[in-house]
Amino acid sequence: MRAWLDLLRRNRDFRRVYLSELVTSGGDWFALIPLLTLLKDITDGGLAGGLVLTADTAVFALLAPYAGTLADRLDRKRLIVGSEAASAGLALLLLLVHDRSTVWIAVLAVGLLAATKAIATPASSAATPNIVAPEDLALANVMNGVAWGSMLAVGAALGGVGAALFGTDACFVIDAVSFALSAVLVSRCTVPFQQARESSEHPGFGDAIHEAVTFARSDRSVLALIAVKPGVAFANGSLVLFPLLATDVFHQGAAGTGLLYAARGLGALTGPLLLGSRGRDSAAMWWMLAAFVSACGLLYVLVAAAPYFWMAVLLVAMAHLGGGANWTVSTYGLQKRVPDRVLGRVMSADFMLVTLVIALNQIVAGLLSEVVGTRLLLGCFGLASVGYAMVWLTATRSLRRTPLPTGA
Repeated sequence: MRAWLDLLRRNRDFRRVYLSELVTSGGDWFALIPLLTLLKDITDGGLAGGLVLTADTAVFALLAPYAGTLADRLDRKRLIVGSEAASAGLALLLLLVHDRSTVWIAVLAVGLLAATKAIATPASSAATPNIVAPEDLALANVMNGVAWGSMLAVGAALGGVGAALFGTDACFVIDAVSFALSAVLVSRCTVPFQQARESSEHPGFGDAIHEAVTFARSDRSVLALIAVKPGVAFANGSLVLFPLLATDVFHQGAAGTGLLYAARGLGALTGPLLLGSRGRDSAAMWWMLAAFVSACGLLYVLVAAAPYFWMAVLLVAMAHLGGGANWTVSTYGLQKRVPDRVLGRVMSADFMLVTLVIALNQIVAGLLSEVVGTRLLLGCFGLASVGYAMVWLTATRSLRRTPLPTGA
């Protein structure tokens, strides 16, 4: 904590970007939990919520390659500020959702918000090595992982309570305000968010994407780091089932849904704290990444069998200890290995793959939730993560002999 406070104190621009992430992530989840609960109430099923979550992840995945190219061609700070400002207006569309006939507005609004997020996320991740000193990069990544997890925990918990006390519309307005505040914070940064570019370093979209793909294919460690996140993404298909688990299985309502998402956030913030800095520059990193994915999957199998709600909440938090650590360590590895000129595109490819897997699992979860029991589905998604970890570990056996190399 002393190191965190020291970095925030002496690096004003990182402090502003970090506060921006806290505000946006908290507001985002503060609105999403009430929205999922509202959709469950007006449709009496899990399909609408599944479509919303799928729109969030699928749109992000489809736009990620182009967003990464923008992050390497244009001013990253302006991309982030413009995206956050646009999100502030789009969040207000959720005020129009009130019955079955307006469910499509929820899907549209979340999809548009995902488009702005797809632009801002790779730009922000690629900017981090330029905002902090090299010796602070590992700490900054742990802090970013904790920020996302903590705001998921706080935002989800408060979102469930806020919806019960003040109604869903108030939550949607607060979300819009959080995006506007985020845009203001980032706009005040003064440090460049990328290295200087020559005009010849701005190829067209097709050539830019081809360059990033060629670089990734030439480096097996980069491919392995990109490929590891989808392991946890299989377990994240269970996110669609949280409202059903809370309301239909344990009869806990909106507050229970918020607690399950909050538990996910608690695990995601604790994982980087406890595990995200261990072995990240050694050969043990490859074993640890597989262990993180396996643990997440196995714990979701236990969630499926949990007899009590408090036990399910605890197990979800424990599952995402591994998920949060996996995300932090693999992101740090990419930032260390990939040159700045292609980092935005590589990071967008990383995000694209994981969000695409999440989207596919969420739409499957939404569809199957109409005919298959919630507990059985949870167990299946957990086992899928374990299976993926075993395949990834086998495929990376030649990398496990050496520590992660550092790029130029």
